Amino acid sequence: MLRVLLVDDEPFILQGIKMLIDWEQEGFEIAGMAANGKEAIAFLEQEEVDLIIADIRMPEMTGLELLETIKREKLSNAYFVILSGYADFEYARRAMQNECTEYLLKPIDREMLLKLLEKVYTMRSQDRELDKKRKEQEKAYFSRNVIALIHGKYDDFNLEYVKQHMKNIEGVRYVEIQKAQSEEMDESIEKDMRNFQRELYQCCIEFLKEDANHCVFDVSANEKIYDIGLIFADGMAQKLGLDERAYLEKFYQYLVNNMKQPLIMLVGKKVSDINSISKSYGNTCMLRSFQGFRAQKSIYFYEDEVQVSCNKIVLCKESLDRLIGTIEQNNYIEIKKAIELFYQEMGNMGMNSETMTLNINYFLFRLIHLASEQDDDVNQQEILRLISESSFESGIMRGSKAHLASFACEYAEYLFQLRKNVSRGVLGMVEKEIRESFASNLTLKGLSEKYYVNSAYLGQLFRKKYGQSFKDYLNNYRIEQASNQLIHTDKKIIQIAEEVGYHDLDYFVNRFIQVKGCTPARFRKQMFEE
Repeated sequence: MLRVLLVDDEPFILQGIKMLIDWEQEGFEIAGMAANGKEAIAFLEQEEVDLIIADIRMPEMTGLELLETIKREKLSNAYFVILSGYADFEYARRAMQNECTEYLLKPIDREMLLKLLEKVYTMRSQDRELDKKRKEQEKAYFSRNVIALIHGKYDDFNLEYVKQHMKNIEGVRYVEIQKAQSEEMDESIEKDMRNFQRELYQCCIEFLKEDANHCVFDVSANEKIYDIGLIFADGMAQKLGLDERAYLEKFYQYLVNNMKQPLIMLVGKKVSDINSISKSYGNTCMLRSFQGFRAQKSIYFYEDEVQVSCNKIVLCKESLDRLIGTIEQNNYIEIKKAIELFYQEMGNMGMNSETMTLNINYFLFRLIHLASEQDDDVNQQEILRLISESSFESGIMRGSKAHLASFACEYAEYLFQLRKNVSRGVLGMVEKEIRESFASNLTLKGLSEKYYVNSAYLGQLFRKKYGQSFKDYLNNYRIEQASNQLIHTDKKIIQIAEEVGYHDLDYFVNRFIQVKGCTPARFRKQMFEE
């Protein structure tokens, strides 16, 4: 219902207007009545309305003075309608020059009033739609700046913009929230997972309330993760009288209770302020990558996973070094034998979560070092991406011997190709595939199988040549093709999205904003305006 304020110094006119029509039937309600402009201002300081209908001649403050005061002091964005007689035409004309919406002649005609209300209702609906789009664009722009900080790819402008729009920026952690992996998840189509991701995001927003801008959708932009990012700050917990762990556990329970699905939280190490949030984000990437070897939990805290007590904790260094040696040799048979020996030793020592954590951390960090020795350009984030995307994408038999064997063999092949630099011109073929089949379901894994190259190694070659991941390159290429169609055709946006390979319109719009800085509709409009 749209709220209306009636202003007139004659009570019978106020009552007459009130009784003239069925306001509720027209989608309006009388929020208040005032005898003059000063009373109206006092009302507007306490209440919000959508429409003000005011007599042009009133004692103490005229309708025209009321209008000018409202505009000057920005008291309300309500539509303003002047009541006037024929003799007040010049006043009415001045009012129209001061952004008055309309004027009505006395005595008020029922049909004229109904037409006015219909006009105001339509205008308010249009305003709300424009305001909604504006807020969505502002939100997307803010998210882009936050994501830039999270990934450590920001400048002073990004930093200052975020600081201006985010209250709690000290004592922060990056928290990744996502659906817990399961065998059923592998069969889920992308659209279902994206829908779940959006629902999870809305659920996060509802819990966070005034801190909603701390929540970011799809930080990783990885089709296998479907994550929600949270920049947690100490002040968020303090407002509720909780410590950080109690707050995150409360948050987690709220999400699980509402989503009715198992979730996980990966909590990075605390950093002093938002300037260093990328370090905490790197911690969560590591937690995600190593997660497959751990006992499943609801919430993984970085400190808990990397700190291991010395009491009765044994590092099976000899067994692990033997396994690492077989991986270096790319010998699948010996790899499986070495894994059997490792598990036997772990079993003999009485394997527990702390023991497994220590041993697996040693194993994985040694593998990262091996890759770095082969190629100076290889960074830890790249290897963590390999571990996360290549080896754990199925989520089947997590932490089992079979799982570890699969990972070890995959990594052995990666090291072999890294060592031999086995490209065979494959990048040219992949680039050709993108140009010719960008709208189809192209994946790095599928192309690696087609051209007999390890997927992780292919991904690394791609990043070294193009300065971005295969996924980003493909997305950017698709967006450029969509941009051309927006400029040179009159096709609907949903049709263009489908033709360039996006079957989820919201996902397409989100990606378009990330690349072009505005929505597809805005992009098309700007191009035609130029």
